[in-house]
Amino acid sequence: MKIVHLCLSCFYIDDYSYQENMLPKYHVFQGHEVTVIASLVSFDNEGKLCLLDKESVKNTKEGYKVIRVDYKKRFYKLNSFVRRYNNIYKLLVIEKPDIIFIHDFSFLDITEVIRYVKMNPNVKVFSDCHTDYINSAQSWISKNIFHHFIWRYYGKILSKYTTKFYGVTPLRCDFLKDAYKIDSSKIDLLVMGVDDEIVKKKDRDLIKKEYSEKLSISSEDFIIVTGGKIDFRKNIHLVLEAVIKLNLKNVKLIVFGVIAPEMQIEFEKLLLHDCIIFIGWQNTDAILDYFLLADLIVFPGTHSVLWEQAVGCGTPTVFKFWKGMEHVDVGGNCEFLHNDSSDEIKEVLSKILTTENKYENMKTVAMTEGLRQFSYSEIARKAITL
Repeated sequence: MKIVHLCLSCFYIDDYSYQENMLPKYHVFQGHEVTVIASLVSFDNEGKLCLLDKESVKNTKEGYKVIRVDYKKRFYKLNSFVRRYNNIYKLLVIEKPDIIFIHDFSFLDITEVIRYVKMNPNVKVFSDCHTDYINSAQSWISKNIFHHFIWRYYGKILSKYTTKFYGVTPLRCDFLKDAYKIDSSKIDLLVMGVDDEIVKKKDRDLIKKEYSEKLSISSEDFIIVTGGKIDFRKNIHLVLEAVIKLNLKNVKLIVFGVIAPEMQIEFEKLLLHDCIIFIGWQNTDAILDYFLLADLIVFPGTHSVLWEQAVGCGTPTVFKFWKGMEHVDVGGNCEFLHNDSSDEIKEVLSKILTTENKYENMKTVAMTEGLRQFSYSEIARKAITL
């Protein structure tokens, strides 16, 4: 079948392992012809959001085509805000998809997609949702004008032609019901995950040997990893404070990511401690290496795709508890944090390290269930199940 993925609500990053990359990759592996139509929003070499210079067409090493489209020139600034693009309907006519998979429908050119599926009723439509009341709908205008009025209106129209709406977390399934009033019968959970083809090729023991030498880590050290976007919402600084307070000689904390300017001074002071190893921004492949190197991974703030990737790597984890995000617990692989407190993180780490069989039990569950439940080969298959 011919599948077109639409990444027009937000960004599409070449050579990353976001869902927008992984579903097309595995759909190609499963024998489909795949095209991604995406905005110009991407990442620069430091992992920061940027806008690419121009429209382009390229074929990826995984075997799918990526068409980058710019915003309409007339009223360009407004169009970049409401997300109206060049020639979306025309591109769909040229590509002739059997299936359209929409990665968030919150772009105004969803009208062009609806126009196309009205004219081509045999096309199957699937749409996912990466939005919730934590990462969006924060202001009155965002919540009441955009989500509860504009996108709700288009969501109701789109639902007439859509086989399934997927929330990528249970919380986002709830958002589809509450914010957009999508019928529950059309909503299902489609978790984000990990590139299982890559993970299965990696050798944990070899990674531990290589990185231990590179970072001067002893085989006796207990390695904790944290990172991502380092700002106050992610609470990464609290993990550093907790490990410093823990003050155990054989515990090392590896931190990756880009430091937000408002945290620079405070964060750099914490990096002075010997138990902290800061490695800066890392690409997707390197992050997976560090997840496999880790004995424990800690994410004490808002959700990111790194949560599911960590679980999929089979490594025990600690997460900030958010109602509707419990899917990362696959039967005892993780612990949850309930307060934004370095003292609480310290207590949880101490419990994991000192309670008899606690860590061993977490690791057993993580290794047996993590990859099975969060592998993109299975997620991609489910995504287009008719």
